[in-house]
Amino acid sequence: MIYPSDSERAAKSGATGDRLKEGGNINRSLTTLGTVISALAERSNQKDPTKKKLFIPYRDSVLTWLLKDSLGGNSKTIMIAGR
Repeated sequence: MIYPSDSERAAKSGATGDRLKEGGNINRSLTTLGTVISALAERSNQKDPTKKKLFIPYRDSVLTWLLKDSLGGNSKTIMIAGR
């Protein structure tokens, strides 16, 4: 399946100005959330306890910084995403 580029999607949505900027910021935060979740999964799969702990980039977005305790703390988190 071929997906349209971000600029094509932005043109189709008709978003301009502040709304377009807000959409870009949301996309950036969601990308960072995916990166954090992947890093947490890698860290939990590390076999060698003597290896250096993998860096988790919580501070790369406000969203991940706010969710830090829920994502990486001693808790169980369920995420539901729709398309």
